Amino acid sequence: MENTNLQDYSHKRLNILTGEWVLVSPHRAKRPWQGQNEEISKEKRPSYDPTCYLCASNTRANGEVNPDYQDVFIFDNDFAALQSDSPSFSVNDGLFKAQSETGICKVICFSPDHSKSLAEMSVDEIQKVVVAWQNEYTILGANENINYVQIFENKGAVMGCSNPHPHGQIWSQSTLPNEVEKKDNQQFNYFEKHQKSLLETYLHQELATKERIIFENDDFVVLIPFWAVWPFETMIAPKKSQKNITEMSAEQAKNFAEAISVITSTYDKLFNTSFPYSSGIHQAPTNGLENNHWHWHMSFYPPLLRSATVKKFMVGYEMFGSPQRDITAEIAAQRLRDLVG
Repeated sequence: MENTNLQDYSHKRLNILTGEWVLVSPHRAKRPWQGQNEEISKEKRPSYDPTCYLCASNTRANGEVNPDYQDVFIFDNDFAALQSDSPSFSVNDGLFKAQSETGICKVICFSPDHSKSLAEMSVDEIQKVVVAWQNEYTILGANENINYVQIFENKGAVMGCSNPHPHGQIWSQSTLPNEVEKKDNQQFNYFEKHQKSLLETYLHQELATKERIIFENDDFVVLIPFWAVWPFETMIAPKKSQKNITEMSAEQAKNFAEAISVITSTYDKLFNTSFPYSSGIHQAPTNGLENNHWHWHMSFYPPLLRSATVKKFMVGYEMFGSPQRDITAEIAAQRLRDLVG
C-alpha cells in the first residue's frame, strides 16, 4: 500500500474496530528520534521480597496468607472496583441517569519470582498464564450475572501499577464496557454485511503488505495497527478468527505465549529499560449470544515516546479534539522489527 503522502503529510486514520479517527502528523517527525537512551537500572529486584503482598507465603493487606505457589496464583482482589453483592438500582431523574453495576475482580500473579516481568519469563511460563486466563474466562463467563470478562495488565509505576511483582487483573461485570461496546458494534455491522470477520479481513491485508508486521508465527501476528494512537502501540491477534481465548488449542496457546514473549522482550530493548505499558485482551462477551462476529485480540498501549524518560501524554488537542501522533505506525513498526530476536 506504499503511499508516501502518509509519511509526509498530516492526515487522519480510521480505527475500524471503534469507528473513531486518529490525527497523524508525520511532518513533525521525519526521521526516527535519536533520543536519549537510558541504561537499565543496576538495581535488581530480589526473587522474593518479604514486604511484597503478592509474593508466595506473604500476608496480604486483608490478613490472608498467600499459598507457597510455584507458578500462577489467582485470588479475589482485596480492593475490588466492582462488587458482586451490590443491590440492583437505577436513577432516572431528568438528565440524571445511573444504574447499578456488579462484578467480580481478580488478581493474577504471573510468577512467584518477584524480579521477573513477562519479558523475562520463558514461553512455557507465559503459556501457564495463558491457560489461567482461559480458565478464568470460562469460570467467570459461566456466571449468569457476568456478561463480559476483561483481562489486563498495568506494567510500571508510570502506568499506575502499585506493586512491581509480575501480575495482572481480571475484571468481570454485568454490562459491556465502553470500548468493548464500540468494538462489538463495529464487528457486528461488518459481519452482518460481509459474513466474515472484520479483523481477519484486516489481518489478510496487513500480512500482504508487511509494512506494520513485527513478528508472526503459524497462528499469530504481532503488528502496529494502521490506526495506532500510542507511539509504539501493538496488537497480537490470531490469524484465523476466534471469538475468545478458550478456542485456542494447546499448541495455539503456546504460539500466543511466544508472541507475548517476543513483543514484551522487544519493548525492553527499544530504550534499554523495563518498558511500561497497559495491555488488555478484548474478546466476545459472555452474554449467552453466539457472537460469531467477534475476533479476539490483545493490545499493548505503552507511553514511552523518545527514551526511557520521555513519555507521550494525552493533553491539549487530544483531550478536546481527538488522539494525535507524530511518528507513523510504519516507522514505529520498523524500529521494533529491527530489534526482534
